[in-house]
Amino acid sequence: MQQQPSYVHGAHHVPLTGKTIGAYLDDIALRHAEQDALVVVHQNVRWTYREFSERVNRLAAGLLKLGLAPGDRIGIWSQNCAEWVLTQFATAKAGLVMVNINPAYRRAELEYVLDKVQCSALILAPSFKSSDYIGMLQDVVPELAKSKPGKLHAPRLPQLRHVIRLGGEETPGMHRFDAVLESATAADLAELEELAATLQFDDAVNIQFTSGTTGAPKGATLTHHNILNNGFFIGEAMRLTERDRLCIPVPLYHCFGMVLGNLACVTHGATMVYPGEGFDPKAVLDTVQAEKCTGLHGVPTMFIAILDHPDFASYDLSGLRTGIMAGSPCPIEVMNRVISQMHMKEITIAYGMTETSPVSFQSSVEDPVSLRVSTVGRVHPHLEVKIVDADGRIVPRGHKGELLTRGYSVMLGYWGDEEKTREAIDPARWMHTGDLAVIDDDGFCSIVGRSKDMVIRGGENIYPREVEEYLYRHPKVLDVQCVGVPDAKYGEELCACIILRPGTQADADEIRAFCNGQIAHYKVPRYIRFVDSFPMTVTGKIQKYLLKQQVTTELGLATGN
Repeated sequence: MQQQPSYVHGAHHVPLTGKTIGAYLDDIALRHAEQDALVVVHQNVRWTYREFSERVNRLAAGLLKLGLAPGDRIGIWSQNCAEWVLTQFATAKAGLVMVNINPAYRRAELEYVLDKVQCSALILAPSFKSSDYIGMLQDVVPELAKSKPGKLHAPRLPQLRHVIRLGGEETPGMHRFDAVLESATAADLAELEELAATLQFDDAVNIQFTSGTTGAPKGATLTHHNILNNGFFIGEAMRLTERDRLCIPVPLYHCFGMVLGNLACVTHGATMVYPGEGFDPKAVLDTVQAEKCTGLHGVPTMFIAILDHPDFASYDLSGLRTGIMAGSPCPIEVMNRVISQMHMKEITIAYGMTETSPVSFQSSVEDPVSLRVSTVGRVHPHLEVKIVDADGRIVPRGHKGELLTRGYSVMLGYWGDEEKTREAIDPARWMHTGDLAVIDDDGFCSIVGRSKDMVIRGGENIYPREVEEYLYRHPKVLDVQCVGVPDAKYGEELCACIILRPGTQADADEIRAFCNGQIAHYKVPRYIRFVDSFPMTVTGKIQKYLLKQQVTTELGLATGN
């Protein structure tokens, strides 16, 4: 009997929506007018859907009044705030393409992004943490200081005409965000309404820069159809309703905040709740308790920080029900603690990538805990996934291979880079993820690593994720990441980088003894390093390639040894 192939299709009784984001928001704002739409704790903002929608329309009309036209790119460079959320929906309403700029970017990266997609406008916060955004921009375009707002002419960035700053102060050459919002007249709003009727759901609405481990960041170009439908079905998997209040401590510039957070909420009339500008475990605990949040999003490292906060036990988190843990593999031990100690019995796991808007797989609130911690659930509605070998052939169920996704969620392409787009999306419109996965007979998917993270030790394939999951069982291990390091004899050896629980001590022999006889000898890490932290992106993703470089250097194992 022939084995079932690793191909799944999310056939579903609920159809895709054929609306733009602006039209969808209009409907929701009518249906849930007096329901809280947005709560931003650190700004003391609390807007109903009626108030939120009115502000979105005024900002959209104000942006068009500046002379921006549908299809123009408008960058946003800021930490989490109410203005970011308004910009997300106002740009969609005005037919503009919002460009998410990573708050951790510096001068050269900012210039690269603004030039790559030829931004006509940039909205920026004055500063965040150690970043002086205004200072960096003034370095890149010194002409700002002597130009009138909206009249910028910078030879290095010829497209950039408008800079809009957040906050109450005036800066030479810049519009004030609130002034743009307040500039719209009744006639401007009427023009916006006429324009909105002409927009199409397949229009580009968002460019998100994804940083690979090598090369310059690539601009994944997403449509209304991509992210609106993905946000809706993410919310469906969480069983969101207008009674839900979702705490969103993840960054807005990333899909996690703006799609899994904002669009999942808005498509269901639920409340978006922001506890702060960036992640802070105490602010999250305070906000969940005070706002009676029913949902909470985070990457595993965030949940670890919340659970290990010294005052954790004093908070009332009993209102929590659901949320999403995603962004990197979810350790089983952490998941069990979140369910038992944070009351999140209906937490779901999601898997995806920016290029697929982003979610392709998500667990259901009904899935047994064992499957919610060991898999990323089943394929999302209306999407197809197949697992293929190195020759591109579909492998049987239960076999490892690269995960490919096809369907409404696949991006238009990388902005201005046909070659990179062709490398990622094949002629049959399959997006090649670079992730290694296994799909079982029931359609549940397990991500076993990145194809480039796999360690090949003397011809044996080691999947770091598998060894990490085992080491998480050690009572002293708080967090662990395994990477391959060069080895003269075997080509590569495994190195485990471990963060110990506060107040505990361990040595390499103890960790190895815990592995011996429990996992295959070749999977037992040759090297064990105890560290205080891992190199991270601003979204909380661990940068394994940097970790690998660090330990290779520290161990004196130059590549090629």
